Amino acid sequence: MIRFLVESESKKLKDADTIARHLQAAATKFEINTKRRVAHFLAQLAHESGFRPVEENLNYSAEGLCKVWPKRFTPKFAVECARKPERIADIVYQGRLGNTEPGDGFKYRGRGFIQITGRDNYAKYSLQIGHDILNSPELALQYEVSALIAAAFWRENRCNQLADEGGSSMVKAITLKVNGGVHGLSERGQYFLKAQEILE
Repeated sequence: MIRFLVESESKKLKDADTIARHLQAAATKFEINTKRRVAHFLAQLAHESGFRPVEENLNYSAEGLCKVWPKRFTPKFAVECARKPERIADIVYQGRLGNTEPGDGFKYRGRGFIQITGRDNYAKYSLQIGHDILNSPELALQYEVSALIAAAFWRENRCNQLADEGGSSMVKAITLKVNGGVHGLSERGQYFLKAQEILE
């Protein structure tokens, strides 16, 4: 079931079996175990990462910095920082999310099917999934680990309960949990309908 949905969206079909197997195992472990829960889960992953563990590169232009973090970058300061990912990470993430050591902002930048960010989150999910992503954050880019992080995040943020409350009507509420906003809401809704149709 999950394999079919992943394969239909994945651009590199050679990985579809592996990705689906890890997503299925993670979904089972974290109780994403009804058709509606699975449809919502896969819809969000399809939009967030296209079923690929992704890494935040922070290689922003000056214009991009002002657009994404207008309170942190003036146009002049943005020009100084543009295309310097480690410096940008220090500015936007240092002193937040448990990042206290020099370089933490870049070390614990977003990674995964659903990106987690910050030392605190890497520490928390290390305990929940049984992989030491705190000391080896690059592990979050492995299919198995990324799937476990996504499913653990899903359950912790009560997305299963939201999924149980409804179909398309709950896409926005779940998107807010996953994204912190409503970026890509229409596409997420379309992915949900597609997943739901395949699963029925």
